[in-house]
Amino acid sequence: MKLRLGIPKGSLQDATLGLFTRAGLRVYTNPRSYFATTADPEIECLLIRAQEMARYVEHGALDAGLTGLDWVLESGLEVVSVADLIYAKQSMGKVKWVLAVPDDSNFQKAEDLDGRIVATELVSVTRSYFASRKVAVRIEFSWGATEVKPPVLADAIVEITETGSSLRAHHLRILETVLESNTQLIANQAAMADAGRRRKIENLAVMLHGAMAAQGRVGLMLNVRRGDLSAVLGLLPALQNPTVAPLADDEWVAVNTVIDEETVWSLIPRLKEAKAQGIVEYPLNKVVM
Repeated sequence: MKLRLGIPKGSLQDATLGLFTRAGLRVYTNPRSYFATTADPEIECLLIRAQEMARYVEHGALDAGLTGLDWVLESGLEVVSVADLIYAKQSMGKVKWVLAVPDDSNFQKAEDLDGRIVATELVSVTRSYFASRKVAVRIEFSWGATEVKPPVLADAIVEITETGSSLRAHHLRILETVLESNTQLIANQAAMADAGRRRKIENLAVMLHGAMAAQGRVGLMLNVRRGDLSAVLGLLPALQNPTVAPLADDEWVAVNTVIDEETVWSLIPRLKEAKAQGIVEYPLNKVVM
Protein backbone atom coordinates (compact mmCIF):
# COMPACT_ATOMS: atom_id res chain seq x y z
CA MET A 1 0.00 0.00 0.00
CA LYS A 2 1.31 3.43 -0.95
CA LEU A 3 1.71 6.23 1.55
CA ARG A 4 -0.26 9.32 0.51
CA LEU A 5 1.69 12.38 1.57
CA GLY A 6 0.70 16.05 1.42
CA ILE A 7 3.34 18.62 0.47
CA PRO A 8 2.48 22.24 1.35
CA LYS A 9 1.88 24.28 -1.79
CA GLY A 10 2.75 27.94 -1.66
CA SER A 11 5.27 29.74 0.55
CA LEU A 12 6.59 26.55 2.19
CA GLN A 13 6.82 24.52 -1.01
CA ASP A 14 10.39 25.31 -2.09
CA ALA A 15 11.80 24.95 1.43
CA THR A 16 9.99 21.62 1.86
CA LEU A 17 11.15 20.21 -1.47
CA GLY A 18 14.71 21.27 -0.64
CA LEU A 19 14.51 19.54 2.73
CA PHE A 20 13.23 16.34 1.11
CA THR A 21 16.10 16.41 -1.39
CA ARG A 22 18.66 16.77 1.41
CA ALA A 23 16.93 13.91 3.23
CA GLY A 24 17.47 11.72 0.16
CA LEU A 25 13.95 11.65 -1.25
CA ARG A 26 13.52 13.72 -4.41
CA VAL A 27 9.99 14.94 -5.12
CA TYR A 28 9.25 15.64 -8.78
CA THR A 29 6.63 18.31 -9.39
CA ASN A 30 4.91 19.65 -12.48
CA PRO A 31 3.81 23.30 -12.48
CA ARG A 32 0.59 22.26 -14.23
CA SER A 33 -0.31 19.51 -11.77
CA TYR A 34 -1.08 19.17 -8.07
CA PHE A 35 0.25 15.61 -8.13
CA ALA A 36 3.93 14.80 -7.61
CA THR A 37 6.04 11.68 -7.84
CA THR A 38 8.97 10.62 -5.69
CA ALA A 39 12.00 8.39 -6.01
CA ASP A 40 10.28 6.03 -3.57
CA PRO A 41 7.58 4.03 -5.39
CA GLU A 42 5.75 3.55 -2.09
CA ILE A 43 5.19 7.28 -1.54
CA GLU A 44 2.86 9.40 -3.68
CA CYS A 45 2.48 13.12 -3.08
CA LEU A 46 -0.21 15.73 -3.50
CA LEU A 47 0.43 19.48 -3.33
CA ILE A 48 -2.08 21.02 -0.92
CA ARG A 49 -2.29 24.47 0.67
CA ALA A 50 -0.96 24.35 4.22
CA GLN A 51 -4.23 25.88 5.45
CA GLU A 52 -6.15 22.81 4.22
CA MET A 53 -3.68 20.06 5.07
CA ALA A 54 -5.09 19.05 8.46
CA ARG A 55 -8.56 18.61 6.95
CA TYR A 56 -7.45 16.14 4.29
CA VAL A 57 -5.18 14.28 6.71
CA GLU A 58 -7.88 14.00 9.36
CA HIS A 59 -10.49 12.86 6.82
CA GLY A 60 -8.14 10.19 5.45
CA ALA A 61 -7.68 11.55 1.93
CA LEU A 62 -4.00 11.80 2.93
CA ASP A 63 -2.13 9.54 5.33
CA ALA A 64 0.27 12.29 6.38
CA GLY A 65 1.30 15.80 5.44
CA LEU A 66 3.44 18.77 6.32
CA THR A 67 1.82 21.94 7.56
CA GLY A 68 2.20 24.56 10.26
CA LEU A 69 1.12 24.13 13.86
CA ASP A 70 -0.87 27.33 13.33
CA TRP A 71 -3.11 25.74 10.69
CA VAL A 72 -3.55 22.58 12.76
CA LEU A 73 -4.80 24.68 15.67
CA GLU A 74 -6.92 26.82 13.37
CA SER A 75 -8.63 23.74 11.92
CA GLY A 76 -9.56 22.34 15.35
CA LEU A 77 -9.21 18.83 13.88
CA GLU A 78 -7.73 15.74 15.52
CA VAL A 79 -4.48 14.72 13.86
CA VAL A 80 -1.33 13.04 15.20
CA SER A 81 1.74 15.26 15.46
CA VAL A 82 4.59 12.98 14.38
CA ALA A 83 7.49 15.43 14.32
CA ASP A 84 8.33 19.09 14.81
CA LEU A 85 10.31 20.36 11.84
CA ILE A 86 11.70 23.76 12.70
CA TYR A 87 11.98 25.41 9.31
CA ALA A 88 10.10 28.15 7.50
CA LYS A 89 10.08 29.90 4.12
CA GLN A 90 13.34 31.81 4.64
CA SER A 91 15.03 30.23 7.65
CA MET A 92 15.40 27.19 9.89
CA GLY A 93 13.42 28.85 12.68
CA LYS A 94 9.90 29.38 13.90
CA VAL A 95 7.44 31.97 12.68
CA LYS A 96 5.17 34.17 14.75
CA TRP A 97 1.63 35.40 14.41
CA VAL A 98 1.69 38.87 15.87
CA LEU A 99 -0.81 41.57 16.75
CA ALA A 100 0.26 44.67 14.84
CA VAL A 101 -1.07 48.22 14.59
CA PRO A 102 -0.10 51.36 12.63
CA ASP A 103 3.06 53.08 13.83
CA ASP A 104 1.22 56.30 14.58
CA SER A 105 -1.72 54.76 16.45
CA ASN A 106 -2.27 55.13 20.20
CA PHE A 107 -2.74 51.40 20.75
CA GLN A 108 -0.20 49.93 23.18
CA LYS A 109 -1.72 46.59 24.21
CA ALA A 110 -4.46 44.15 23.21
CA GLU A 111 -6.92 45.66 25.70
CA ASP A 112 -6.74 49.00 23.88
CA LEU A 113 -8.48 47.37 20.91
CA ASP A 114 -11.76 46.71 22.73
CA GLY A 115 -14.61 47.30 20.28
CA ARG A 116 -12.24 47.63 17.32
CA ILE A 117 -11.78 45.66 14.06
CA VAL A 118 -8.97 43.12 13.70
CA ALA A 119 -8.25 41.53 10.32
CA THR A 120 -6.52 38.16 10.01
CA GLU A 121 -6.40 34.85 8.15
CA LEU A 122 -6.09 33.02 11.50
CA VAL A 123 -9.61 33.69 12.70
CA SER A 124 -10.23 30.93 15.27
CA VAL A 125 -6.87 31.30 17.00
CA THR A 126 -7.23 35.09 17.06
CA ARG A 127 -10.76 34.80 18.48
CA SER A 128 -9.49 32.52 21.27
CA TYR A 129 -6.60 34.88 21.98
CA PHE A 130 -8.82 37.92 22.51
CA ALA A 131 -11.40 35.88 24.42
CA SER A 132 -8.69 34.78 26.85
CA ARG A 133 -7.88 38.46 27.40
CA LYS A 134 -11.58 39.30 27.76
CA VAL A 135 -11.30 41.84 24.95
CA ALA A 136 -14.34 42.22 22.69
CA VAL A 137 -13.13 42.82 19.14
CA ARG A 138 -14.69 42.31 15.73
CA ILE A 139 -12.57 39.78 13.86
CA GLU A 140 -12.75 39.86 10.06
CA PHE A 141 -11.30 37.21 7.80
CA SER A 142 -8.61 38.56 5.48
CA TRP A 143 -8.19 37.01 2.05
CA GLY A 144 -4.62 38.30 1.81
CA ALA A 145 -2.63 41.55 1.69
CA THR A 146 -3.47 41.89 5.37
CA GLU A 147 -0.68 44.40 6.03
CA VAL A 148 -2.36 47.09 3.90
CA LYS A 149 -5.67 47.07 5.78
CA PRO A 150 -4.87 49.28 8.78
CA PRO A 151 -5.95 51.92 9.43
CA VAL A 152 -8.66 52.27 6.76
CA LEU A 153 -10.13 48.75 6.64
CA ALA A 154 -9.13 47.55 10.11
CA ASP A 155 -7.70 48.97 13.31
CA ALA A 156 -5.21 46.15 13.76
CA ILE A 157 -4.13 42.87 12.23
CA VAL A 158 -2.93 39.48 13.37
CA GLU A 159 -0.38 38.46 10.77
CA ILE A 160 2.40 35.92 10.32
CA THR A 161 5.98 37.14 10.26
CA GLU A 162 9.40 35.57 10.01
CA THR A 163 11.62 38.64 10.14
CA GLY A 164 9.17 41.52 10.65
CA SER A 165 10.44 43.30 7.54
CA SER A 166 7.09 43.29 5.71
CA LEU A 167 5.33 44.79 8.73
CA ARG A 168 7.93 47.53 9.03
CA ALA A 169 7.66 48.26 5.31
CA HIS A 170 3.93 48.88 5.80
CA HIS A 171 4.56 51.14 8.83
CA LEU A 172 3.18 48.68 11.35
CA ARG A 173 4.51 47.90 14.80
CA ILE A 174 4.10 44.72 16.80
CA LEU A 175 2.19 44.87 20.09
CA GLU A 176 2.25 41.20 21.13
CA THR A 177 2.90 37.68 19.89
CA VAL A 178 -0.33 35.73 19.49
CA LEU A 179 1.19 32.37 18.51
CA GLU A 180 4.56 30.81 17.72
CA SER A 181 4.38 28.22 14.98
CA ASN A 182 6.59 25.77 13.12
CA THR A 183 6.18 23.14 10.45
CA GLN A 184 4.95 19.75 11.60
CA LEU A 185 4.70 16.32 10.05
CA ILE A 186 1.15 15.22 10.89
CA ALA A 187 -0.72 11.97 10.24
CA ASN A 188 -4.18 10.58 10.74
CA GLN A 189 -4.93 8.03 13.41
CA ALA A 190 -5.77 5.24 10.95
CA ALA A 191 -2.38 5.56 9.25
CA MET A 192 -0.57 5.49 12.59
CA ALA A 193 -2.53 2.40 13.62
CA ASP A 194 -1.35 0.55 10.51
CA ALA A 195 2.11 -0.95 11.15
CA GLY A 196 3.39 -0.54 7.59
CA ARG A 197 2.27 3.05 7.08
CA ARG A 198 3.35 4.03 10.59
CA ARG A 199 6.86 2.70 9.95
CA LYS A 200 7.03 4.62 6.66
CA ILE A 201 5.90 7.86 8.33
CA GLU A 202 8.32 7.46 11.25
CA ASN A 203 11.20 6.65 8.89
CA LEU A 204 10.36 9.80 6.93
CA ALA A 205 10.51 11.81 10.17
CA VAL A 206 13.95 10.36 11.00
CA MET A 207 15.34 11.30 7.60
CA LEU A 208 13.86 14.81 7.63
CA HIS A 209 15.23 15.43 11.13
CA GLY A 210 18.61 14.17 9.96
CA ALA A 211 18.62 16.58 7.01
CA MET A 212 17.70 19.47 9.29
CA ALA A 213 20.38 18.56 11.84
CA ALA A 214 23.01 18.70 9.07
CA GLN A 215 22.13 22.30 8.19
CA GLY A 216 25.00 24.59 9.09
CA ARG A 217 27.30 21.71 10.04
CA VAL A 218 30.24 20.04 8.34
CA GLY A 219 32.32 16.95 8.97
CA LEU A 220 35.98 17.23 9.88
CA MET A 221 38.63 14.51 9.56
CA LEU A 222 42.27 14.78 10.56
CA ASN A 223 45.29 12.76 11.58
CA VAL A 224 47.38 13.42 14.68
CA ARG A 225 50.16 11.77 16.64
CA ARG A 226 49.00 10.16 19.90
CA GLY A 227 51.23 12.50 21.89
CA ASP A 228 49.40 15.51 20.45
CA LEU A 229 45.90 14.03 20.64
CA SER A 230 44.79 15.64 23.88
CA ALA A 231 45.68 19.12 22.61
CA VAL A 232 43.70 18.55 19.40
CA LEU A 233 40.68 17.11 21.21
CA GLY A 234 40.67 20.12 23.49
CA LEU A 235 39.99 22.32 20.48
CA LEU A 236 37.19 20.25 18.98
CA PRO A 237 33.54 20.96 19.70
CA ALA A 238 31.51 17.82 18.95
CA LEU A 239 27.95 16.54 18.86
CA GLN A 240 28.89 14.02 21.54
CA ASN A 241 32.51 12.87 21.40
CA PRO A 242 34.87 12.82 18.40
CA THR A 243 35.57 9.41 16.91
CA VAL A 244 39.20 8.40 17.39
CA ALA A 245 40.49 5.42 15.39
CA PRO A 246 43.98 3.88 15.15
CA LEU A 247 45.94 4.08 11.91
CA ALA A 248 48.38 1.58 10.37
CA ASP A 249 51.19 3.50 12.02
CA ASP A 250 50.48 2.97 15.72
CA GLU A 251 51.91 6.39 16.58
CA TRP A 252 49.04 8.07 14.71
CA VAL A 253 45.25 8.17 15.07
CA ALA A 254 42.44 9.48 12.87
CA VAL A 255 39.90 11.87 14.37
CA ASN A 256 36.43 12.38 12.88
CA THR A 257 33.85 14.83 14.19
CA VAL A 258 30.96 17.14 13.26
CA ILE A 259 31.24 20.87 13.86
CA ASP A 260 29.30 24.05 13.16
CA GLU A 261 30.37 25.42 9.78
CA GLU A 262 30.81 28.92 11.16
CA THR A 263 33.66 27.70 13.42
CA VAL A 264 35.77 26.26 10.57
CA TRP A 265 37.47 29.53 9.64
CA SER A 266 39.10 29.97 13.04
CA LEU A 267 39.35 26.30 14.06
CA ILE A 268 41.43 24.78 11.26
CA PRO A 269 44.45 27.09 11.74
CA ARG A 270 44.40 26.30 15.47
CA LEU A 271 44.25 22.56 14.74
CA LYS A 272 47.24 22.97 12.45
CA GLU A 273 49.13 24.75 15.24
CA ALA A 274 48.26 21.82 17.53
CA LYS A 275 50.07 19.55 15.01
CA ALA A 276 47.04 18.02 13.32
CA GLN A 277 47.69 16.90 9.73
CA GLY A 278 45.66 15.82 6.71
CA ILE A 279 42.72 18.00 7.76
CA VAL A 280 39.69 17.42 5.55
CA GLU A 281 36.41 19.34 5.74
CA TYR A 282 33.43 17.70 4.02
CA PRO A 283 29.74 18.58 3.59
CA LEU A 284 26.94 16.71 5.34
CA ASN A 285 23.52 15.73 4.02
CA LYS A 286 22.16 14.19 7.20
CA VAL A 287 23.07 13.90 10.87
CA VAL A 288 20.91 11.24 12.52
CA MET A 289 21.12 11.27 16.30
